[in-house]
Amino acid sequence: MTKDKSAIRVIATNRKAYHDYHLEQTFEAGIALTGSEIKSVRAGRVNLRDSFVQIRDGEAWLVDAHIAQYEQASRENHEPKRDRKLLLHKQEIARLAGRVQEKGYTIVPLRMYLKGNLAKVEIALARGKRLYDKREAIAKRDSEREMEREWRETTRRQDW
Repeated sequence: MTKDKSAIRVIATNRKAYHDYHLEQTFEAGIALTGSEIKSVRAGRVNLRDSFVQIRDGEAWLVDAHIAQYEQASRENHEPKRDRKLLLHKQEIARLAGRVQEKGYTIVPLRMYLKGNLAKVEIALARGKRLYDKREAIAKRDSEREMEREWRETTRRQDW
């Protein structure tokens, strides 16, 4: 049995990003990791909550992403919250840097996954939601759930 090289295995998702931001454009970025970090990623020990992407000196950096230390690594273990370099094309970095200069834009990681043997991060150009936008989204989701529940109840009654 051969493995599909383009198979994607999601390691971590940043669900809070979907709640706190309006996502405008997404990008796929590679990530530079040490040996113990990639082993922790494969074990699924990653947390993207409260992390963000920062552009410094023409390079993109993933800041505050927590990759737990690998237990079998000895003194060569890594710092769990260190900044990690993202691998993007120069044009993509320039485009992102230009948009971040505009008021209200930021870059957030959405998910980390393995694509074949490579660790990738899906990042998004995002604009922060206001409190009333969050309340509106919650109310809309609740009303859709309620309509779905009522629809299931009516179809169940008709089946009798």
